[in-house]
Amino acid sequence: MGLDSTQLRGGLDAVAAREPAFARALELAGYPEPRSSTTGYRTLLRTIVGQQVSVAAAASVWRKLEAQFGPELLAEELLAADFDALRACGLSRQKQGYARSLCELVASGTLDLDQLPEDDEAAIAELVRIKGIGRWSAEIYLLFAEGRADIWPAGDLGVQAGLHRILALPERPAEKATRALAEDWRPHRGAVAIFTWHCYDNPAI
Repeated sequence: MGLDSTQLRGGLDAVAAREPAFARALELAGYPEPRSSTTGYRTLLRTIVGQQVSVAAAASVWRKLEAQFGPELLAEELLAADFDALRACGLSRQKQGYARSLCELVASGTLDLDQLPEDDEAAIAELVRIKGIGRWSAEIYLLFAEGRADIWPAGDLGVQAGLHRILALPERPAEKATRALAEDWRPHRGAVAIFTWHCYDNPAI
């Protein structure tokens, strides 16, 4: 789902009204395009598949998984597969462990991705129960799949680099400083995060 154009513009306009640096950056770079992904287990499985490999390599593994298990990639079927079958699709031992953790939580009903807590921190806590899904991956899922408006992935290097440029900071802020800087931008931090990615390598700024 993700934030739509109206939400992005509204959130960024609200922040720009308080922060002249954002108003200037918006004038120079324009509004970012919406980013979204689908909710549910397959998106998180694809996140695991894509960790620490190139986009092309991740796409190749995903195609093999779909060919082996069908486009639905049902959690129960992956759980029933043996090591060699998953290895043939390109999943390392570590990623098989991560994928099985996700599949076990979903298949057992322990993790209900359709009923995550409304509180963002509580939702993040639910998602990081999955092996291989850390805070950053959980935040990206909540921002792009669920369209939660105040998600702020302060540990993301692109967010930090974007703030460095937008605010003309002397250096790229670390995660703690990035989190502190954004406190005044609630409840629009998701829109700001997307804007930082739009700006961090934008030659207009």
